[in-house]
Amino acid sequence: MKYQQFLDYIYQRHSGNVKLGLDRMNKILAAMNKPNLKLAGIHIAGTNGKGSTAAMCEALSLQHGITTGLNTSPHLIDYRERFRINGKNIDFTELLTTYRKWEKIFEKNEASFFEITTAMAFYIFHEKNLRNAIFEVGLGGRLDGTKPFSATVSAITSISYDHPKSLGETVEKIAFEKAGIIKEKTPVIIGKMQAAPRNVIKKVAIQKKSPLIIYGKDFWAENVKISEKGTCFDLLSENLSLKDLCTNLIGKHQAYNVSSALMAFQKFMEIKNRKVEERLIRAALQKVDWIGRMQIIDRKPTVMIDGAHNEEGVSNLVQNLQELFPDKKILFVLAILRDKNLEKIIKNICQVSSKIFITKNQSKRAAEIEEQVKYVKKFTTEYEICEDVISAAKQAISETKRDDIVMISGSLYTISEILAHLDELKQTKKTLN
Repeated sequence: MKYQQFLDYIYQRHSGNVKLGLDRMNKILAAMNKPNLKLAGIHIAGTNGKGSTAAMCEALSLQHGITTGLNTSPHLIDYRERFRINGKNIDFTELLTTYRKWEKIFEKNEASFFEITTAMAFYIFHEKNLRNAIFEVGLGGRLDGTKPFSATVSAITSISYDHPKSLGETVEKIAFEKAGIIKEKTPVIIGKMQAAPRNVIKKVAIQKKSPLIIYGKDFWAENVKISEKGTCFDLLSENLSLKDLCTNLIGKHQAYNVSSALMAFQKFMEIKNRKVEERLIRAALQKVDWIGRMQIIDRKPTVMIDGAHNEEGVSNLVQNLQELFPDKKILFVLAILRDKNLEKIIKNICQVSSKIFITKNQSKRAAEIEEQVKYVKKFTTEYEICEDVISAAKQAISETKRDDIVMISGSLYTISEILAHLDELKQTKKTLN
């Protein structure tokens, strides 16, 4: 079976089996002899920033010479992205062999696509005897397929509104769901967030007798500066004081993600009786491999992609654009999912956009173009309708001058389509020039 055949097969067979709850996952893992309980590592939840934080933890771990597995979702280009081993996607043959080994168990339990993926990651990371397994939560935490992970350290990066039907209508309810990853007597890193959700997480941690390390109390970032090369800031904590710390990821919010990642990794190392080294920290943060987040994919004009897909994410994106490009013309390619707060998201985007190219990505959850147009009209920003993400990007690029900015965002599905057609987009620009 070839890669695309395999992917089509598991999508078609298992994508409709989504059901909140852990009964099926626990049965699958029990049949696998519970690899989830035999791993050490870092478990990361949060509304935004959890993927970036996970990738930062991976970079720190590898730079310190620790064998590392990284499980994240969704993938942007290649399904194998969800199984990174020592910084590289898993070999497809090995992935297929693992699936076939456990296929009958998956079938018997009517496993979902996400449950299959997560169970295989637990199994593969254990089989390879990886010393640090890093798992990003898929949705929420309390009922997520990654919940059975017996983590060494947990981290919750941020709390804001997203997935209200699944996680609740208030930040307090969302925080309670995210706090579901907290294990008994296991250290918890709480990232930068409002007091209300932070207090919910603190209450859960106290009930489970889990030590807390809190942003703003135990660690914080100062003097944050961003450029097209990345983000620099000072990190202060009880055990670390690092001036002019820089990461290759762009955005003020990345300073907070780095801070959480460093606290989680430092605590992991402390439990393993190892020390972090400043020179290795600095080297690692320049090598974070995490595409699709304020990523510059071309120059003259500058073309950027970002996976912002909810209120907080888009707010961060807009603030970063205002700081990076205060005097430049920004053309925005937009394709959102329908289960988001479209009005608030589009209002924010209109603040920085001279023109918006409205389109629809290929997700089944994609917002209709007409629905997006309704709100862009409300905020009186110039717009143009395009039939798909690629044609929208091409049209935006065709209308720019060398110093303008093309920003493509609204969903991870949107930027995944761009990443799959990068060569085609660059060829468009060459033709125009």
